[in-house]
Amino acid sequence: MATASTLEESFKENPQSLQHILPIDFHSIQEVPNSHLWPDINNSSISHDEKNPNVPIIDLLAPNVVELIGHACKTWGIFQVVNHGVSLEFFDEVESQARRLFALPAEQKVKVVRSTSGATGYGTARITPFFSKFMWHEGFTIMDSPLDHAKELWPHDYQKFCDVMENYQKKMKALSFQLWLLILNYLQPSQEHSIKSFESTGALQLNSYPCCPNPNHALGLAPHTDSLFLTILHQTNNTKGLQILKKDQVWTSIAPVSNDALIVNVGDLLHILSNGEFPSVYHRVLVDQTKHRVSLAYFFGPQVDSMIVPLVSSKDNVGVEPKYRNLKVKEYLDLKAKHLEKVFSMIRF
Repeated sequence: MATASTLEESFKENPQSLQHILPIDFHSIQEVPNSHLWPDINNSSISHDEKNPNVPIIDLLAPNVVELIGHACKTWGIFQVVNHGVSLEFFDEVESQARRLFALPAEQKVKVVRSTSGATGYGTARITPFFSKFMWHEGFTIMDSPLDHAKELWPHDYQKFCDVMENYQKKMKALSFQLWLLILNYLQPSQEHSIKSFESTGALQLNSYPCCPNPNHALGLAPHTDSLFLTILHQTNNTKGLQILKKDQVWTSIAPVSNDALIVNVGDLLHILSNGEFPSVYHRVLVDQTKHRVSLAYFFGPQVDSMIVPLVSSKDNVGVEPKYRNLKVKEYLDLKAKHLEKVFSMIRF
């Protein structure tokens, strides 16, 4: 059996059943069905501080940006970036195209449902099989061009969607690489790690969280960590939904500080690369009774045949033993697809 050489191929080796892929028709239901009814999620301690207490806000034009990003990764594992060079008008354009897709009737969207062994298209979150309840969420995953799917949805009017989504991926890939180099400068890897010139991979996830009749008993996304190096999130309409679990086990809401601010969080592979110095952020998404929320998440990481070697020669890890064994991205994704958050205990020394 050939080894997966792309992110898309690695997903093919961990197929899911259609019942875990196809969302319900949110337009047609007036109450939350039992399949989507979670215990009271507001029982958890929740910090409602409107000002994102202490969540670092990083100006990418700041002269000390390397230290700021490194400190944010180390202490929080999440931060917001401003002055990143992407215009508010462009975010509005991407959101408009995402809403155009999610507003389609269910019988249209099902034409582009993610296949059981597929990585792209319409469907639920990939973490769905690990939970006994379904999430109040529908998504659409894009890797490079969405042309084939867009032609299915809009046979005579697909070009605008393709152009906007391809352009957004280009901008997010460039920004991801800029952030990646700043993080590497902070970690100061030794010369034997030739990771500055690595070939990257990425995926764009359009997320839809429809209005929910009972938001206290529904979850947009269940608690999880992201798998790759970094996730760049744009939450539209400046609405809250994202929550992170802090070290004190309190769920804290993270709202954008401005309409064009982007939220960046550390993923599992960067946690491993930093030898555990940077936490991979455990997060979830809440839903709203009156607002249909849409968000854009770009996942950035190395090619799946890359080897991840914990940096024990960084400035924060001098003389420290590696906490995790070396492993290929492909192996990590396979393990996580089967074991979710138990994966770290399987690769820890």
